[in-house]
Amino acid sequence: MSTIIKEFSRFAHAYDSHNMIQAEVAKRLVSKLPKKHYSSILELGAGSGEVTKNLAKHRIDYAHLMAFDSSVNMLSLHPSADNIVKIAGDFNKRDFADTLAQKEYELILSSSALQWSQDLDFTLEQLSKLSKQLHAAIFTSNTFKTLHRTAGVTSPIYSAERLQEALSKYYKSVTFEVHTYTLYFDSVREMFRYIKKSGVSSGEKKLSYKETRSLMKKYPLDYLEFEVLFVEARNIDKIA
Repeated sequence: MSTIIKEFSRFAHAYDSHNMIQAEVAKRLVSKLPKKHYSSILELGAGSGEVTKNLAKHRIDYAHLMAFDSSVNMLSLHPSADNIVKIAGDFNKRDFADTLAQKEYELILSSSALQWSQDLDFTLEQLSKLSKQLHAAIFTSNTFKTLHRTAGVTSPIYSAERLQEALSKYYKSVTFEVHTYTLYFDSVREMFRYIKKSGVSSGEKKLSYKETRSLMKKYPLDYLEFEVLFVEARNIDKIA
């Protein structure tokens, strides 16, 4: 089991109270969709269903939705319905597409998940085969940039430039939009508690207790920085 799966699973029931930024990101992602009905949607990295909940709020319906996530515990919190199928799996595995009930979808939606792709080219190539349309929100390496700089560590996720380069290889038409967010805290201790429980620290180099204490003393801000790349990609000339 990867570190990412462990962190999201361990705090699954506390996750919704610690994912303020992820909730805002999912809301914006869904608000940018051009249609009110889709025949089939693959929700990649579905988690507790923030994207699906926003589809309902925006009155966007679908005949079929596949909720795919690495954590069974998170999927247990995802909305259920007759037209929603939940599958637990890892999109980093070479055979992940074989676990899906369908091999083609009208739309792939992914919020706050693709930054954890271990092989970006492999992942995007597979997604481009599963659907001609991808709408995604991806956290970039500028997330926690001051924290990383203060700790002397490198971000474990991709830069916006690397993401844009890769996406442009697999889709004919791609538009990008970068948004930054800040989340303020009353104390550095509260900030570090958020990092641990929100899941956004998944995959990062773990600091020792001594290193963490030192970082808490040296961190110069009372907020955390987030950068998200919003992507609209397609391999069709126009959307009907």
